[in-house]
Amino acid sequence: MARACSRPHEPGEGDGTGAAGERRPRSPSDGVVTGPPLTELDGLLGGPRLDDLLARAARTAPERPALRSPDGELTYAALDVRVAALAAALRTYAGGPGETIALTNRLDLAFPVAYYAVSRSSNVGVIINPLLPDDRLVHQLRTSRARTAVVTPQLHQRLTALRDRLPELRGLILTHRETGGEEAPTLNELSNAEPPSATQDAAPGTPAAPEAGDRYDGSADHTLACLQFTSGTTGPAKAVRLSHRNLTVNAAQTAHAHRLSGTSVLFNHLPVFHPMHLNIAVTAAATMVLHPDQDSVESLRAAARSGATHYYALPVRLARLAADPRLATVSVPTLRAVLSGGSALSPRAADVLAERLGVPVVQGYGLAEASPSTHLGDLDRPRPGSCGVPAAGTDCRIVDLDTGAALPRGATGEIQVRGPQLMLGYLGRERGEDMGPDGWFATGDIGHVDADGLLFVVDRVKDVFKYDNWLVAPSEIENVLGAHPAVADCAVLDRPDDLHGAVAHAFAAVRGSVTEAELIAYVNARLPYYEHLHGVSFVPEIPRSATGKVPRRELRARLAHRADTA
Repeated sequence: MARACSRPHEPGEGDGTGAAGERRPRSPSDGVVTGPPLTELDGLLGGPRLDDLLARAARTAPERPALRSPDGELTYAALDVRVAALAAALRTYAGGPGETIALTNRLDLAFPVAYYAVSRSSNVGVIINPLLPDDRLVHQLRTSRARTAVVTPQLHQRLTALRDRLPELRGLILTHRETGGEEAPTLNELSNAEPPSATQDAAPGTPAAPEAGDRYDGSADHTLACLQFTSGTTGPAKAVRLSHRNLTVNAAQTAHAHRLSGTSVLFNHLPVFHPMHLNIAVTAAATMVLHPDQDSVESLRAAARSGATHYYALPVRLARLAADPRLATVSVPTLRAVLSGGSALSPRAADVLAERLGVPVVQGYGLAEASPSTHLGDLDRPRPGSCGVPAAGTDCRIVDLDTGAALPRGATGEIQVRGPQLMLGYLGRERGEDMGPDGWFATGDIGHVDADGLLFVVDRVKDVFKYDNWLVAPSEIENVLGAHPAVADCAVLDRPDDLHGAVAHAFAAVRGSVTEAELIAYVNARLPYYEHLHGVSFVPEIPRSATGKVPRRELRARLAHRADTA
């Protein structure tokens, strides 16, 4: 591709307002669907750096709880003090500016402190999932060239055993100490400070935030803030370079769409910490409640006790919640929305939750390359199965897979996006190598946009296959199979076939007694012949990444192994 301008493209001029003031995405004649203008983010957009978001919240709402967890609570003032102390320590311990520091995204109070401290120390964070197997963990640490890592005691043990494969990793910092035998400082020990009270003054050198009522001047910092790895479900995980501008603008885009304010209480029922949820809460100076317990119904009860206004969870957890008979016994009167992301939420589960909880249930769309959100569910027009409309300042179009020509609404093709949240580029590559000359990024996802500008994602380009000459999307079959009362979870993929090229095969985790023939008959009675199931493999559970994505390469390998040994 031709080289693009190094400054991210920022579309979104115009008001996009329809009749009677109703907000609808604009769709120019070239098929582009455009979100509201960036000017709608005035008052939310902060920066120019990530840690400036926290500094502003600490100045405007110092006594407000920023984070609550089973381990305790931090006000914005206390969080800012901890961040300032750790940032000063990191400048000495890790060096910099510009050093890469790996951060374990465990759902606890340590991650937010370390995340913003890395930014304030002018270094670069790389988010590491502690649930990764050793080979992937080594790949990410080596690729990012991290020299320092903030880790849990469990991950400390693993990395100590892997040190011969990580020659550049020179320092480990513990989130906390468990046995006392780990030869590494903890975050608190490194900061040389006891956990501060909410009334302590900020440490010297803390950047001053705007006074209450002051407006961010709109200046943008396009320097590297963070490395975020792609999921790696369709190939080796790639390191995405995200700037301070990418992350701060996407936080404002998301907080705006989710209607967050200082009175909002965000309930985080995710398996690991995603920076997006942290950044949107801090952008709005809202309160976030961390709930690491996996029981979804118990989490909903905890959300009720905490006065949650927004409930965030993965689709797989929401699907379990929708199917749990205990759901009928839970009420969350303060709740305003249930929000899902990471993978597709079935329309059936969304309908059940919306009816029983009495609030919109929406999902968004995005990818690591977009910080991560490009589309956000419309709380006024929740549409089960839809990913919502483009975020403020964001463009979307659907293009033909073969010609690259823009397609009209309703047509299915590859999703392309552009906006200020799009990455600087992959690590080791220039932005122009991965973007078109006009700023468009090809997502590798297949979808369509309806008459209202709502995006529907069908599948990954790499996951769709052809039966004879018919294009088959595994997700369409999964939606039908997943509706069977005996199916708890499922995944569909292609199986090579000499006659048709490829046929659909399912992996299913079931509850109760059901046969392969019964499931095949159920699906095939509801779908056209080219989407028929030709086999089902029963498994105890469907493997999923921390964000709920199915590693189809792993399932294909299982299927191929069974075929070879049959």
